[in-house]
Amino acid sequence: FYAALMKPTRTKAPQNKKVKKMSQEIDYLARMTSIGKLTRRDFLGRASALGITAATAGTILTHRVKAAEPVSGGTLRLGIQGGASTDSLDPATASNSTATQILRMWGEPLVEINEAEGLDLVLAEEYHSTPDAVVWTFKIRSGVTFSDGKTLTPDDVLATFERHIGEDTKSGALGVLRGIADIRVDGDSVVFTMKGGNADLPYLLADYHLMIQPNGGKDAPAAAVGTGPYIVKTFEPGVRAVFEKNSNYWRADFGYADTIELLVINDDTARMSALQSGAVDMVNRVPPKLAGLIGRAPNITVHSVPSAGHYTFIMHANTDPFSNKDLRLALKYGVDREELVEKILFGNGSVGNDTPINSSYPLYSDDIEQRRYDPEKAAFHYRASGHDGSILLRTSENSFPGAPEAAQIFQQNLAAVDINLDIELAPSDGYWSEVWNKKPFCTSYWGGRPVQDAMFSTAYLSTADWNDTRFFNDQFDQLLFAAKAELDEEKRKKHYRDMGVILRDEGGLICPMFNNFVDATSNRIAGWGNSKGLGLMNNYAPMKMWVVA
Repeated sequence: FYAALMKPTRTKAPQNKKVKKMSQEIDYLARMTSIGKLTRRDFLGRASALGITAATAGTILTHRVKAAEPVSGGTLRLGIQGGASTDSLDPATASNSTATQILRMWGEPLVEINEAEGLDLVLAEEYHSTPDAVVWTFKIRSGVTFSDGKTLTPDDVLATFERHIGEDTKSGALGVLRGIADIRVDGDSVVFTMKGGNADLPYLLADYHLMIQPNGGKDAPAAAVGTGPYIVKTFEPGVRAVFEKNSNYWRADFGYADTIELLVINDDTARMSALQSGAVDMVNRVPPKLAGLIGRAPNITVHSVPSAGHYTFIMHANTDPFSNKDLRLALKYGVDREELVEKILFGNGSVGNDTPINSSYPLYSDDIEQRRYDPEKAAFHYRASGHDGSILLRTSENSFPGAPEAAQIFQQNLAAVDINLDIELAPSDGYWSEVWNKKPFCTSYWGGRPVQDAMFSTAYLSTADWNDTRFFNDQFDQLLFAAKAELDEEKRKKHYRDMGVILRDEGGLICPMFNNFVDATSNRIAGWGNSKGLGLMNNYAPMKMWVVA
């Protein structure tokens, strides 16, 4: 009967539409049951209401459950927002969601964060440390080859880290690696000696920049040769990339599709249209305002996952007029966080508190006073700043979904206290290379990190290359180094709390909201699962999902 529903007929158009609608609805119900959103009893009841017998409904559901078993082959198509013509295949320079996704396809780190917020072993078979967490030893997995056929060795791992911490490095991982005093090979292991104890070092090595390359990528950093499940066959920066399965890949349960096609679709409307029309099978960054509507389509599932990701307004705290603390506080008190969460995230997120840390982190302190929209305090600090004239904020849809609209809401909030905010809409292409980390006030986005040390070391340590708020605070730096070496979790938690308060009150970060990762997949693919880290299942969805239709 189900096959008959789907079979083309020569009946009149109205009847065809009715049959198609019925088949779509029963398929939708079966899909919801297979992923746990409906019970089997509910499914059978609603199928009966459509006029389908219990036996037929059971058969349909059985077919749907079978689709939950991994299948190899086919082409999986991905629509991604965030790419630019300046993107490179060098892992060290990855700074947006497209570049990060591409890295996952061909490269692998030593360890990776898992859905339980622990670590999975990847290219490391095991690791351990001395009791003071100063010396860490990682045994490198044997029997692994790079996509060019060369065997992975501990020397390749050593060379990779040497490149990321070298004098001329431009690596986005440099901030989390600065505590390393020495790295050496010892037989089949790589040994890290820290400048001081660091209990979180394994988590820091899960940084997505740290893909292990032959000779560390010193010879050809953008060659895209790694140990990952796919090989880059086509790469057009800011446009598209095509990947084919790596025949040398060492894992059998990872990377099911034969071919993966990645399209950079920065425009939200075009990206959602591509998903709805079937031109792509999965997309990232579903606009929160459209999530409910998109999710009602019978062939699409929207996945909204709480995260450490956050949408921000960043000020260079060492650049006028933002070097004035009172002006920074005026802007922080002058933003209505609840309004932004309601009108930009549409419930897919939570209010921020001008620190990059929320309850996604293991040592989060929930007792820091929440900063709220306070026109009186905003006006007080603005008068105290002595600033006169407008303030320029640069933004782009490429910085985060709804960023131009968020900037307009911020503008209206500030107008209520007679602060003039001018908005400049920058081109999406090149935003991350020409605006972010260069212009003194702009909208930005961070995907978060697995532990506080990684987030603070990457973006707020005085010496961090990605210190995009130009935050230079000796007390903050001292607390960070103290926290790295502190093995008592309660004491380390207090250090992180103190750092959060300093950053909240002294820094150039305006963090009004933490976003859920809102992604969507079509029913042409299956295998979506729980994850921690970044969006699209920590950017592993294309490798963990498979084609079913």
